[in-house]
Amino acid sequence: MKPQQSRGGGGGGALGRRGFAALLAAAVIALALLCLFYGTAFGPTLRSHRLPLQRRFEAQALPADLALSSLPVCDARYSELIPCLDRGLHYQLRLRLNLSLMEHYERHCPPAPRRLNCLIPPPAGYRVPIRWPISRDEVWKANIPHTHLASEKSDQRWMVVNGDKINFPGGGTHFHTGADKYIVHLAQMLNFPNGKLNNGGNIRNVLDVGCGVASFGAYLLPLGIIAMSLAPNDVHENQIQFALERGIPSTLGVLGTRRLPYPSRSFELAHCSRCRIDWLQRVGILLMEVDRVLRPGGYFLYSSPEAYAMDPINRNIWRKMSDLARRMCWQIASKEDQTVIWFKPLTNECYMKREPGTLPPMCHRDDDPDAAWNVPMKACVTPYSERVHKVKGSNLLPWPQRLTAPPSCLEELGISLNNFSDDNEIWRSRVIQYWKLMKSEIQKDSFRNVMDMNANLGGFAASLRKKDVWVMNVVPSTESGKLKIIYDCGLVGTIHNWCESFSTYPRTYDLLHAWLLFSEIEKQGCSVEDLLIEMDRILRPHGYAIIRDKFAVINYIKRLLPALRWDDWSSEVKPKKDALWSGDERVLIVRKKLWNQTL
Repeated sequence: MKPQQSRGGGGGGALGRRGFAALLAAAVIALALLCLFYGTAFGPTLRSHRLPLQRRFEAQALPADLALSSLPVCDARYSELIPCLDRGLHYQLRLRLNLSLMEHYERHCPPAPRRLNCLIPPPAGYRVPIRWPISRDEVWKANIPHTHLASEKSDQRWMVVNGDKINFPGGGTHFHTGADKYIVHLAQMLNFPNGKLNNGGNIRNVLDVGCGVASFGAYLLPLGIIAMSLAPNDVHENQIQFALERGIPSTLGVLGTRRLPYPSRSFELAHCSRCRIDWLQRVGILLMEVDRVLRPGGYFLYSSPEAYAMDPINRNIWRKMSDLARRMCWQIASKEDQTVIWFKPLTNECYMKREPGTLPPMCHRDDDPDAAWNVPMKACVTPYSERVHKVKGSNLLPWPQRLTAPPSCLEELGISLNNFSDDNEIWRSRVIQYWKLMKSEIQKDSFRNVMDMNANLGGFAASLRKKDVWVMNVVPSTESGKLKIIYDCGLVGTIHNWCESFSTYPRTYDLLHAWLLFSEIEKQGCSVEDLLIEMDRILRPHGYAIIRDKFAVINYIKRLLPALRWDDWSSEVKPKKDALWSGDERVLIVRKKLWNQTL
């Protein structure tokens, strides 16, 4: 916006000179502000200005007549950039990574000077994604213009190119006839009632390792089972991108050298269908990591040639893997055709009966099995706490009763039953208000992939149960214990530090919810602007962001909306006070535009 013109006469008088000087000063100030902000495209952002939160936003608030209209746009080759999983960065930084241990598929984030602080463009021809539930079976080819998996896995029915769409018949490496039939067969192997793998609601959280395009997880959803489908950004680099485009819960990750970002005893079942993992490497440390995240009595479903092939190589692998499982106190629940199903003990009794010196050893009692952010894997078996040992299991209600039932882990974390119940009730009320604010703009199918960026106890996600969505509950690495509550309630999520980029492809979430997140990262000395650019990266065009924070924070963010191209629609309100009220809060809801590089 141009500065207001002086009302003086000719430029030669004192008034004209004063007007010119004022105009010049205003231009210099505006230019300085623009340079300060645009410098983020080439280096660290405003993180060097470490004023207290309120003073910082007041000091850096843009003048009322000045709003940034644009931010730099990244080159088209970065349209699928995942900053902390960018293997090109490995070469630039000359990282010495052990490829045999899969370290190159783990998170390695760029230092501040190497961050690309620009907006990630969509690929040419990008279209608003097909909505759920139709998206389970088809997506726009232009949105993920990679068809090599269709030809490479054509005999396994992973996906089929059909004109301007890609279809997903529901096949997999070990279930060519369809994931639905495969799931029924697994339930029959375990003698579950009515041939349903949910076992009356007792199987809710599943970890699908090496998930492909996540068709296994897709066909579990009608059973009330939610799978965290996991795969690395490897030679099949777009499999998780396809899964998220379809609207299936999934994330990028790898069994390498670090623990998975989940607390212990999070999943009732883990699944590996030809996941191409060497479970015997490093004395079986990867299988011990699966054991860490399995609940008491949890199952490991393994479909692979080692379980059925009769050649000498596979028979040798099978004997060694069976011996390892036995020493870990796993027992075979069923073995049939191509699949074997092990189950984990309910108590510590088997562990206590092992012969002295048996390998793998038991983890030390001082080891925190729930610590999972940048924690190295350990080649040991995690015993149960005294409480879990005594109750002989997780003591969880079936789904969906467990969603709002206070889990027993609350006491361990020092959270009262009243705090848990209040959290659920408050978020139910808050979500009702959010949807009222968006009512005129959204449709029934506007949202599928939702992220709660600061999930606390999971109340926001629990309040969305009757909507056809799934929620990635993100818990700060400093409060990782809260993720245990979320999993015990039958929800899914991950640990993360928002000073870094999230491990997902661009344009993978329809709705982002950020409650007091900007205030929190500011206290950590991290950049608000970096977080906004990261949110833009993972937010789909026409997607929404709900930002609930202090008034000064909201006011600052509003001035940046045109630059982010989040000014397609917005609503702001001062919410009602409740037990989670932290002061002068505002709720800002914005919608991201659909744009391309020419705009």
